[in-house]
Amino acid sequence: MTAHHLEISRLGKTFATPRGPFVAVEEFDLSLRAGEFVALIGHSGCGKSTVLSMVAGLVPPTAGGIVLAGKEIDGPGPDRGVVFQSPALLPWLSVLENVLLGVDRVFPHGTPAQRRAIAEHHLASVGLGDVLQKLPREISQGEGQRVGIARALALAPKLLLLDEPFGMLDSLTRLELQDMLAALLARTGTTALMVTHDVDEALFLADRVAMMTKGPCARLGALLDVRIHRPRVREAVLEHSDYYGLREELISFLEHQDLSPEARAQRGLAAQGFAPGAQSAAH
Repeated sequence: MTAHHLEISRLGKTFATPRGPFVAVEEFDLSLRAGEFVALIGHSGCGKSTVLSMVAGLVPPTAGGIVLAGKEIDGPGPDRGVVFQSPALLPWLSVLENVLLGVDRVFPHGTPAQRRAIAEHHLASVGLGDVLQKLPREISQGEGQRVGIARALALAPKLLLLDEPFGMLDSLTRLELQDMLAALLARTGTTALMVTHDVDEALFLADRVAMMTKGPCARLGALLDVRIHRPRVREAVLEHSDYYGLREELISFLEHQDLSPEARAQRGLAAQGFAPGAQSAAH
């Protein structure tokens, strides 16, 4: 059996607070195959970004471990490209110079011309080949996110991590960048893990959707296979016979997390026909 490209095993994170330890995530397990796109979805505050930050090496786990391409993660590294909600570009550098910052560090033995060619190639791949010399204030927010994606992919990472990268954009720009990302990863075959709260975004982009339980003590609740052929075209995805069934399954899981423990138990009993009044109603 082929080893997984990314293995997250029994991952946990506990934060110290004035009121005592707060267990944000516990016993979280997830594996990704090489070239797979997995979306991580759940309610706000459930620990999605905490998991992503631990995989990025930005936050140390309290328990468990993370192995990428056979190497245990113990801190940040260029083998992981990260795209945040905001591109966080240095305002005094041009678009090209912002991408070159990482390229120069990851490929120090390349010539300046070779490193520039890498940066220009990745900017062109996200549709920004004509704004290389512009400053961040001279481009739109959507273009800024394109720079962030180009900057991450220019490092030739083994894993691309995306933390709600389109959450701050207007709806039309968000759809455009989703299309761009889907086409880009189809060409590069890059393995990706993306945090999102958008059900339709998850179903359009992902091969599988990992659904997290509500925190505290959040963990992986369920995995959903999105068996829709690639490359994906939005209209074809929306017309796919499985799409609305998958969408309903995701929404149902998230709605279930909103219930109190008592209500969840009651719903489970009702499904089995044991809820108060269920048998009398059946008669």
